[in-house]
Amino acid sequence: MKKIMLTAGVMALSLVSASVNAAVSAEEAARLGQDLTPLGAERAGNADGRIPEWTGGLSRPGEDVNRPRNPFPDDEILYTITRDNLDEHRERLSPGQIAMFERYETYKMNVYQTRRTAAYPQEIYDIVKRNATNASLVEGGSGLEGFESYVPFPIPSNGLEVIWNHLTRYRGGAVQRTVGQFPVQTNGRYEMVRLREQLVWPENLQGGRDARADDNILFYFLQEVLAPASQTGNILLVHDTINQVQETRRAWLYNAGQRRVRRAPSVAYDGPGTASDGLRTSDGLDMFNGAPDKYNWNLVGKKEMYIPYNNFKLLDDNLRYTDIIRPGHMNQDHVRYELHRVWVVEATLRDGERHIYAQRNFFIDEDTWTASVIDHYDGRGQLWRVAEAYNVQFYGSDVPWMAAEALYDLNNGRYIVLGLGNEEGDFINFDITPRRSDFTTQALRRMGVR
Repeated sequence: MKKIMLTAGVMALSLVSASVNAAVSAEEAARLGQDLTPLGAERAGNADGRIPEWTGGLSRPGEDVNRPRNPFPDDEILYTITRDNLDEHRERLSPGQIAMFERYETYKMNVYQTRRTAAYPQEIYDIVKRNATNASLVEGGSGLEGFESYVPFPIPSNGLEVIWNHLTRYRGGAVQRTVGQFPVQTNGRYEMVRLREQLVWPENLQGGRDARADDNILFYFLQEVLAPASQTGNILLVHDTINQVQETRRAWLYNAGQRRVRRAPSVAYDGPGTASDGLRTSDGLDMFNGAPDKYNWNLVGKKEMYIPYNNFKLLDDNLRYTDIIRPGHMNQDHVRYELHRVWVVEATLRDGERHIYAQRNFFIDEDTWTASVIDHYDGRGQLWRVAEAYNVQFYGSDVPWMAAEALYDLNNGRYIVLGLGNEEGDFINFDITPRRSDFTTQALRRMGVR
């Protein structure tokens, strides 16, 4: 991690123990919306102007809500990074990204003008500002108190706070989407898994948050397999807890073949991801999710880095999945990279803990708190897998999220892509208000007998 640019005080603050973290002062929180964006990023651009000032992001309420069209169709590629000119750009890439160039002669990055499009509803900015002076870590960093819904630490002082910001970032409050998951073999062949998913925070349920029923609940998640036929009807229900050490994630599976609901304690950590052909762990969905207690989290600092951004091309319903999925890696002609500032966090497995990933290095976008690149290392300390989030702004709903996410296995040449919806008519909908009863085991059984 050469020439990582540290913001003032970050290195010293990163040494503070998670058990003694406290909310920031009112004076420091007043920086939000001033020299910092309302989410805690540096408002100013970088020294050479390649990263511009944040001026409010891209917000067009009600326009192209469910499938935003590319608002920058005339943007041209500034330059393309290939294996031939890799040395000119190494300092702005992760080791995992560099390994992709070294493994695949066809791998490239088309770099475009940096556009800081992240924008949120004002109510989210208000919540985040309150969190700045109220939220703190408890249970050795495995839980939160004084926390309200989203982004507890907009001015973080250590790596664990940065990770909590990723885990709790705003993704629309309530959303339903139908997407494809593609476990891709070395020759480029795949059998697509079609998934229908719902994600909702308690305050967005009908009737709002219930203090008793939603105690310790971060969000509710429902995932139904629609294809292939061999897995159709399998359903996963998750009540994601805020403190998963005090109370582990509540998860249930409906198995269509057995026609029964059962608890699913394996839907956590390095348990197998749904229908992922062994290419994704349960805590690898959404780049990283779940309890952070297995790792030590070291805040390295900040870095200017090429990450996928404004990937509106990957939402284009004129593209077929076969246009995107290729042997070895996605078709990079459809992926847009930009230079952005990221937080760098190194996660190393704690003594006595087990996980297939002994180390994960996170590169987290400062404007959205999305883990945009993660390098994964095995128990021997060897680079194994690299994940990328294809960031996009759903500007009609003021939701920064992903057009897709991918995880590449550098050892065997396989990879998995999740979240593409190019061929889905009912791709994504942020305008939903689910019922609390939709996220019960009884609802799971009713869905299973349709």
